[in-house]
Amino acid sequence: MARVRYGARTGAEIAAARATQTKLPDIWSTGVVAVWESDPDAIAAVLPPPLKPIGRPLVRVNISTVDLPGYPLGAGSFAVAAAHDGVEGWYPLVMPMTHERALTGGREVFGEPKKLGEVSVERDGPVVRARLARHGIAFVEVHGSVTGELPLPGPQRKTDFYFKFLPAVDGSGFDGDPLLVHCVREEKVRRLERIAGEVVLRESPYDPVADLPVLRLVEVTLGEKTSDQRGTVVERVGAEALLPYVHQRYDDPQQVLDGPPEGSVR
Repeated sequence: MARVRYGARTGAEIAAARATQTKLPDIWSTGVVAVWESDPDAIAAVLPPPLKPIGRPLVRVNISTVDLPGYPLGAGSFAVAAAHDGVEGWYPLVMPMTHERALTGGREVFGEPKKLGEVSVERDGPVVRARLARHGIAFVEVHGSVTGELPLPGPQRKTDFYFKFLPAVDGSGFDGDPLLVHCVREEKVRRLERIAGEVVLRESPYDPVADLPVLRLVEVTLGEKTSDQRGTVVERVGAEALLPYVHQRYDDPQQVLDGPPEGSVR
């Protein structure tokens, strides 16, 4: 019988796949990062327990194109500053990706809030424009001009917080306790430039980031970076505490509202 590809893999095949994953080369991305101060009450409102706000009400958007050989990827993240158990990091609310392959690993393994979307970074001379869009709505746009190079930082360790869970089969609660994950990235930068520009947040019922307004822009940069990551489950989270925030992860579950609303800004 010919090999049935959906059949069980051998132990050797599983071990070879795992070995390949541990030998990935550096994958470089080119991206815009904007950081601003927002409404501290709004930031506190989006943080599920046990995450807590830090002393400064920061929001960060990262819009990147990733240099995957033969498979270019657009990747975005919209996150708020948070802390857990003495560790400060970022809690992403939405992470648009341009390909399904980018969703599965992060969403199923780490609990990242990834969704299919449109992600673009364009540069024409000094002028840079980056955007995140879903359902026909460009809900984040960063644009401006490069004003000069910045000193390269040394390797940095950054932490993101994720909640890994599965909705219950009967539609009520979860199948098992949700898990709080610390995802630690070791980041290297080979080019960094300063941008003088602005961040535009547009209304979207699917990605309501406009509720976290730009009150004071801290910085906007354009950089070339690479990082690795590892995740650790740090604790189990009570279902009742997380349930009020589950809507952050999904669009309308009945899909009746998945079309862009009339008059949406594109």
